[in-house]
Amino acid sequence: MFRKVSLALSATVMMAGAAWADPIEGNWKTQAGSTAEIAGGGSFSITLKSGKHAGKNIGSFKAAGANKYTGTITDPDTDKTYSGKATLSGTSLKMSGCVLGGLICRSQTWHKL
Repeated sequence: MFRKVSLALSATVMMAGAAWADPIEGNWKTQAGSTAEIAGGGSFSITLKSGKHAGKNIGSFKAAGANKYTGTITDPDTDKTYSGKATLSGTSLKMSGCVLGGLICRSQTWHKL
């Protein structure tokens, strides 16, 4: 009896932990076809997991409202860092990076794996 209760409690705690994860956390397919992992808590780190820049940290974001995030994003090809924004919509994440106070921006959409 105790074992059944213990297993049920363990399963409930594990499911609750997954429910508490921020929706931005997880693995994403970038527009270039690489896999990027977003992990963290109060601050989210973006690390490429596949492709020619695998293992490289390319950004850091913080929550800025419902499904909105702000921080920095680095172009892995040039190592230039930009002011970044991300907006989550379902399983799509629109990422954008800007320079010159938002005068010049590039964006792409990532998809949750």
